[in-house]
Amino acid sequence: MTKVSMTVNGKPVSGVVEGRTLLSAFLREGLGLTGTHIGCDTSQCGACVVHVDGRAVKSCSIFAQEAAGATVTTIEGMANADGSLGAIQQAFQDHHGLQCGFCTPGMVMSSAALLAENPKPSEAEVRHYLEGNICRCTGYHNIVKAVMAASGQDVSAVAAE
Repeated sequence: MTKVSMTVNGKPVSGVVEGRTLLSAFLREGLGLTGTHIGCDTSQCGACVVHVDGRAVKSCSIFAQEAAGATVTTIEGMANADGSLGAIQQAFQDHHGLQCGFCTPGMVMSSAALLAENPKPSEAEVRHYLEGNICRCTGYHNIVKAVMAASGQDVSAVAAE
């Protein structure tokens, strides 16, 4: 067992973990941050995406120990200070970029990473960037519209798949 400390959603946290404890498990089970979803345990679906030191990471693909000392942001940390939805979350709601909601946390976190890198991505760039996130419900069209809207762009030209 090893003690790990990190900053999660702006707050210092620590816990004792086994060497094999994944960051996703530490966040969900150790810290009670259940917005980070576990969809596949094989790093394929993207439901568990969080930001580690500003970089989008599939939290089922790294050990909690590897994030020791890091700054981690989860979907819970994407809300505004007053608890209202952040801009990307609001865009997903406004443009129906979710259906069952299972993939939504990972989609929002990946979208935030994209917009941090490229504030005005093209539709093709959004689609390419989100290839590592699987949605089984929406068909991606409204997710792409939501990301484009969050970037401040006109969504009327977003092509249906």
